[in-house]
Amino acid sequence: MIETGRVPGLDTPAFRVVSPDRPALPVLIAAPHGGRAYPEALSERMRVPDATKLRLEDRYVDRLAEEVANQTGAVLIAANAPRAMLDLNRAPDDMDWTMVSGEKPAGKQHSLANRRARTGLGLVPRRISGIGEIWRDRLSSAELDDRIAAIHAPYHAAVATILRDIRTRWGAALLVDLHSMPPLRRRHPSDVTAEFVLGDRFGASCDPMISATAIGYLSGKDRPVAHNRPYAGGYVLDRHGRPSLDIHALQVEVCRTLYLDRRGEGLSARMPMTARLLAGMVRALADELNRQQSGGRSAEAAE
Repeated sequence: MIETGRVPGLDTPAFRVVSPDRPALPVLIAAPHGGRAYPEALSERMRVPDATKLRLEDRYVDRLAEEVANQTGAVLIAANAPRAMLDLNRAPDDMDWTMVSGEKPAGKQHSLANRRARTGLGLVPRRISGIGEIWRDRLSSAELDDRIAAIHAPYHAAVATILRDIRTRWGAALLVDLHSMPPLRRRHPSDVTAEFVLGDRFGASCDPMISATAIGYLSGKDRPVAHNRPYAGGYVLDRHGRPSLDIHALQVEVCRTLYLDRRGEGLSARMPMTARLLAGMVRALADELNRQQSGGRSAEAAE
């Protein structure tokens, strides 16, 4: 296991990478929103710490990702730094600058791809529906710069390096960006809501057959699945998905009822079943990726 970056205020790496000596699949599984390493000072600055943490985290999605990686032999990267400190699925300029004391840094503009800051969920989240303002005070520009340098920059550099290494070995690479979501609302009483939402930035971040394979696999297991709505993916897919370079990226949102308890606070007895289901999907995606290589043979198979 490789640990790198750092959580400001703690002697804790910002994220961890777990890689077999010889990965079995051309896949990187990522869990950017599962971090739970909260410095005491950060918790003290929250107006409602417990509720805020529960709402912002993809609670224990890193544990789910770890199990999927263990079952498939894929590489894993998982955040330790919490989303409340910095959201790894946001561009570094997707920031509500009124949260930062002092003048806005020169040249800083909102990301053209992701303007989530105006909804309260930018690079550093500001407010959450049902809770309101998260913080008791503003952060300094030095704090923000430190978070970006210690968490955001090294995490995305690591993702890019791992994907390039996988592509070099196999001829192609796939990033499965794993998230969790609250149960979707029914539009009418008989509506069957999706348990999984697959996002590919409306076809921009991966080959269409990869998304189709994931949809087909989950549907074949009688699991309700949706595509790009209501979640199409974010900065992670924008930055790392490069289908023209044989680097693909797919976001997978998993309903929290499939692996958490009724309060959404701890793992449930359904977690192993969900991990097995996702592991099967990952294997199917790897098979499709290998099939797309010349002659249906991967670089690994040709060695």
